[in-house]
Amino acid sequence: MVVAGVVVCAGLVNAQSKLLVAVKGTQSLAIVDPASGSVVATVPEGGTTGHEVIASSDGKTAFVPIYGNSGVGKPGTDGDSIAAIDLATHKVVGTIGFNHGVRPHCPLIGPKDGLLYVTTELDKTITIIDPKTLKVMGALPTGQEQSHMMVLSHDGKRAYTANVGPGTVSVIDVPGRKVLKVIPISANTQRISMTPDDEWVFTADQTKAQMAAINTAKNEVAKWIPMEGMGYGSTVTPDGKWLLVALADQNKVAVIDVKTMQVARSVPVGDYPQGVLVTPDSKTAYVSCMHGAGTVSEIDLGGWKVTRTIATGSSTDGLAWAGK
Repeated sequence: MVVAGVVVCAGLVNAQSKLLVAVKGTQSLAIVDPASGSVVATVPEGGTTGHEVIASSDGKTAFVPIYGNSGVGKPGTDGDSIAAIDLATHKVVGTIGFNHGVRPHCPLIGPKDGLLYVTTELDKTITIIDPKTLKVMGALPTGQEQSHMMVLSHDGKRAYTANVGPGTVSVIDVPGRKVLKVIPISANTQRISMTPDDEWVFTADQTKAQMAAINTAKNEVAKWIPMEGMGYGSTVTPDGKWLLVALADQNKVAVIDVKTMQVARSVPVGDYPQGVLVTPDSKTAYVSCMHGAGTVSEIDLGGWKVTRTIATGSSTDGLAWAGK
């Protein structure tokens, strides 16, 4: 299932778990065995280019939205499909088509309904898809341009999107399929994460080295958390203790104490970190590092040190966890 935008599964990491990595430079999905730290397969996604990935609830299928060959808000191709990849056979087994360019980006599995939710930027929506039939079931409005990343609440009733160029966060009533509020953040914002208790939503200001902490009871910014560098991808550990933020310009991950809302420490990682994923037991974090050869840094959250660097490929980006 998905909690606050983080792929988590019941129980501890097991031999059937897989780390999924979207590799933009090779337009492929890398499947990593987390036990050995080795890439067991690289699957061409059949499109230009997937940025993010999510696994189905049963851990058997990966969904890679084909965003296009540009950055958000930049000129380039407009992706119009999602590739469904079988994680056992390492093959693309289906395609979800939109029939027009939408730049699909952030995929999540609904925590209650098991449906596939995907941000579709150019339509200013989140598209809802049946992951079994690969059919589009409907859409949620975001009310904003460049709704790039999102999180879903535990009860599946709220969605929050980070709207990059407008520098806002949309609060969406999922059952009602309507925007409840648009929260101003800055001139530009990136990525988004949510605490396991759904009390806080975090997004990174791209004009200043700080994180916005949104209180979901009031749906307003309640606190700004200063950092040593510009934040990018973030996630909260499943135990709710730590907010991990990739500092792309520092080659570090900031570790924020959720209780005090202050940076407790930072961990040096690979070149130009993008996204952060934490295993279900809150013991290990994986950080995608885009520049150079393209790697994933593995962090021991007990000792706060990088224990392993996994070579995954040029322009490593989105991460997801698959397993029972």
